[in-house]
Amino acid sequence: MLLLSVAKQLKKFWGDKMSGTVTVKLVKSTNGRLKKHIDCVKGLGLRKIGSTSTLEDTPSVRGMINKVSYLLEIVS
Repeated sequence: MLLLSVAKQLKKFWGDKMSGTVTVKLVKSTNGRLKKHIDCVKGLGLRKIGSTSTLEDTPSVRGMINKVSYLLEIVS
C-alpha cells in the first residue's frame, strides 16, 4: 500500500515537468535491504529514519528515488 502511495506522490509531484528541487524523507529502515538500495539511500543523503534531504531534480536523482521509493516519502 505504501509503495502505491509513493508512486502516486511521484506522479503528482513530477508530472511532465522538472521543478528544480525535490525533498525526500526516509520513513523505513535500510536494515536487511539490498546493498544497492542502501547505497541509493546514502547517495540521496539520508542516514536515519526521519531524516530529510533536498536534492536537485535530475534524471539520476529520480532514478535513485524510484529504486527505493518503498523506503521514502516525497515531502515537496
